[in-house]
Amino acid sequence: MTKIGVISLGCDKNRIDTENMLAFLEKDGYTFTGDASDADIIIVNTCAFIDSAKQESIDTILEMSDYKQTGNCKCLVVSGCLSQRYMDSLAEELPEVDIFVGTANYRELPELIKDFDKNHSKIAIKNDINKRDFTNSRVLTTPYHYAYLKIAEGCNNNCTYCAIPKIRGKFTSRPMQDIVAEADEIVKKYGVKELNIVAQDITRYGKDLYGELKLVELLENLEKVDCSWIRLLYCYPELVTDELIQKIATSEKIVKYIDIPMQHASDSILKRMNRHVRQEFLQNLIDKLREQVPNIAIRSTFIVGFPGETEEDFNTLYEFVKRNKFDKCGFFAYSREDGTAAYSFDGHIDEETKQERVSKLYSLQEEIMCEKANLLIGKTVTVMYEEVDFDNQCFVGRMAEDAPEIDRLVYFTADKPVDIGEMYKVKITERIGLDLKGELV
Repeated sequence: MTKIGVISLGCDKNRIDTENMLAFLEKDGYTFTGDASDADIIIVNTCAFIDSAKQESIDTILEMSDYKQTGNCKCLVVSGCLSQRYMDSLAEELPEVDIFVGTANYRELPELIKDFDKNHSKIAIKNDINKRDFTNSRVLTTPYHYAYLKIAEGCNNNCTYCAIPKIRGKFTSRPMQDIVAEADEIVKKYGVKELNIVAQDITRYGKDLYGELKLVELLENLEKVDCSWIRLLYCYPELVTDELIQKIATSEKIVKYIDIPMQHASDSILKRMNRHVRQEFLQNLIDKLREQVPNIAIRSTFIVGFPGETEEDFNTLYEFVKRNKFDKCGFFAYSREDGTAAYSFDGHIDEETKQERVSKLYSLQEEIMCEKANLLIGKTVTVMYEEVDFDNQCFVGRMAEDAPEIDRLVYFTADKPVDIGEMYKVKITERIGLDLKGELV
């Protein structure tokens, strides 16, 4: 029986594409292996958001190509954003790859693999960027107690630094009934406890399909699904409405957590980025969230070293982060992406300066997060148990204010059995770096 090994790179939205792809391959009779050396076919689902992601994708492709000599690999497939964006040049630069497909060729992949097996001719097929292949078919690759749920594809925001609209096309919402049906299905099939709602911009959900914003209505339907936590990721600030804030505040299932990429705090840089709000709006939104949703965890991301960012602009951003004490934060050095408006802007900043600014912000954020973590010592919190840390002989879980894979962990001991995906009361006894340690109550 033919075995397929898959490496999924990049964001959780890309992971869902991988899971959709696996479902069609499984239906066609393929089996899967986690050991690349044992795989007859290797698929690398790539990311191309920034330079470091592109380099990671290329390095992984080359690493996997070695298994044609050292393992069982007879066919190497490259899919996803890198393939979609650079297929024409990659087909020449990476002769090791047998099949290139774009971001929405899931259904065709089984037949393309058969064609290659029969004819041994290289294949390169990318889809129209606005092609949509929304499907409820997926093979979960996350631990079964949590999953990501994609509610839309593409983006209309056209930020000047971002290539996503050129890779993924215009914003397209999935029909609400399909999203709810998928959520219900994976909860029943896998026992999923936590649904993480994703899209390039979840707050825009429904505008294109129904003529008005429908995220709150979607959430009301998802609340009826038999899960414990619903988490909101990637909310654009201008569309975080009062109605949405009230829904977060009053819901028993929507966790008190929101991911709002703000990208900068200097009005001049926000304007150059083609962001639709300014610092005053962002500050008012933060204040409103904290006032109406007590103890809400706010995560954000910021781009540092954007073309034209002066020392004054950077200091504005630094003071904004310092003042607002975000619960979680990511800082990224600006990456000059071909095909974007910012590529030809004047005032590009040298890499050393960008990295110095990123480091300065991360040092500040670490202080903030340590300070917040220290406040939890001695308190009892609710933790979703996720796995065992055998090296340290303890259990590992997360609080509701921590998203999977990117946020803080809670290590704890227990004198009785615990079940993955279940909630437990843990008394926090100490901080370990940015993580916490405690004991089951």
